[in-house]
Amino acid sequence: MPTIIDGKVVSQKIKEQIKIDTQKLFNEKGIKPGLALLLVGNNSASEIYVKMKDKTCNELGFHSIIERMDEDSSEEAVINMINKWNEDPQIHGILVQLPLPKQINEFRVLNTISPNKDVDAFHPANVGKIMIGLPGFVPCTPAGIMELFEHYNIDLIGKHAVVIGRSNIVGKPIANLMLQKNKNANATVTICHSATKDISKYTKKADIIIAAIGVPNFVNGNMVKDGVVVIDVGINRIDDPTSTKGYKIVGDVEYDSVAPKASAITPVPGGVGPMTIAVLMKNTYNSAIKKYEI
Repeated sequence: MPTIIDGKVVSQKIKEQIKIDTQKLFNEKGIKPGLALLLVGNNSASEIYVKMKDKTCNELGFHSIIERMDEDSSEEAVINMINKWNEDPQIHGILVQLPLPKQINEFRVLNTISPNKDVDAFHPANVGKIMIGLPGFVPCTPAGIMELFEHYNIDLIGKHAVVIGRSNIVGKPIANLMLQKNKNANATVTICHSATKDISKYTKKADIIIAAIGVPNFVNGNMVKDGVVVIDVGINRIDDPTSTKGYKIVGDVEYDSVAPKASAITPVPGGVGPMTIAVLMKNTYNSAIKKYEI
């Protein structure tokens, strides 16, 4: 049986330490890490995600704000809100919940966030730092994956890692993190995507697979070799008549056929997902102590 890479356990450990550090920061300096969350429109999934982040802030002792704006809000109104938070000394992290309504330019909005408060690490300045290996914010899901590797002592040095997916949120940053020249990375990285011919040709040779393509059960047991480490980033809803909800959540990896061949694998749910919010909190805390040079 493979090692089950449990994101719930690792994320809880991270949050417990942040809570201790946050209480100490407040007791000694009177400072609370502050996170501002912006939700534009009526996307039900986005509403759930924002509430989860706010709830975690409260649990850890953070200062948090949720600003909800109408679906037809103007781009200018959104940017004005971000600029207000850029100038607010009580706010150390700004998060704009995506997707945004179609009339709003996502790049312009994300580019408005101060790089020093860009705890999602989507600003070009922070993306550039990841590319060349400078310290800075790292996108939450890729950073969470790196935390999982470290916690489970999964050695990346010299390993062949295949990333399936090239999004700016997961695929590109995790590829860059794994190939950095440091003791916790140094992998040889291949990126596969929708235009790659015969993806299985690459996955069959992979020591590590990061599946972030957004296709349910895309990677199956015939596509992997024995002993592979599998990180499944996908969260997909598929019909399931046997479920009381009428659906079930699956990843981009067909767990039942891949797990018997894997040396370690993340479940869905409960693998990568919990790590994303934990790292968001970590980024916000680090932003606060950096601002005050603590």
